Amino acid sequence: MKRKQFEPLEIDTFETSVFPFPKHSHTYYEMIYIFKGCGNHHINQIVIPYKAGDLYLISPDDEHYFDIKKLTKFCFIKFNDSYFESNKHLSPDNLATASPTDIMRNPLLKEEKLIFDEPCKTILRKTVENIIEYNSFCKVSDSPIIFFQVLSLFGLIREASAKFLKVNLDHAALRKDDLISYIHQNIYHPEKIRIGIISDHFNISNTYFGAYFKRNFDVSYRKYVTDYKLKLIERRIESGQMTMKQIAYEFGFTDESHLTNYFKKQTSISPTDYKFQLV
Repeated sequence: MKRKQFEPLEIDTFETSVFPFPKHSHTYYEMIYIFKGCGNHHINQIVIPYKAGDLYLISPDDEHYFDIKKLTKFCFIKFNDSYFESNKHLSPDNLATASPTDIMRNPLLKEEKLIFDEPCKTILRKTVENIIEYNSFCKVSDSPIIFFQVLSLFGLIREASAKFLKVNLDHAALRKDDLISYIHQNIYHPEKIRIGIISDHFNISNTYFGAYFKRNFDVSYRKYVTDYKLKLIERRIESGQMTMKQIAYEFGFTDESHLTNYFKKQTSISPTDYKFQLV
């Protein structure tokens, strides 16, 4: 069931030791900032540990919930499509090619945690605090001041994401972003990420594709796909929410034995032993 909101922008801050909502989706977007506490964030069958200072981006395409291990203070900055449309007159024309809602939907930002170094880490916290403080006195959805504060959050997201994605979310590296997005979206369908298929999809010569990928991402295409797939499989195993048969089916393996052999070949350990090490 999707949770709904009717104001263009809403701020919700609370502290709890038990997350009050089951797994859910929304009709709107959420930026979730963690002021304190720790636990696990479950999003789209991925489990990512969270701690103070983390920021998560949730779009209407996502399902998520938090498993709280230590008392946590959350700030939810929630907005819908109309928020940026109604404030378009305030946005600089050359601000970015990738819109805020495009960034919120970017699948690359669901699989990895955004890492904010100083001074961005402090700026992020203070910006969220500014928004909360303003919200206690005035209606945030009508405020140009808060609109610019929200835009600054997207500036911080762009800078943080460029460090681990090795791509820019704006126009300069849009082609590279599309390529990585295609791989991430089709990692569950091995036939769609074969070099012959993916190179044709992006109009790159089959013989040139490997060199193109290595030059742009500093890693071979085969290793990137293998490492990414293993990371996702490991997260499925760590979450304990899926059987090996279900994981094998999700990633296009013929059966559980095929997945086990693949995992052991890449890591020198069986999925069962890997799970045992986590206990």
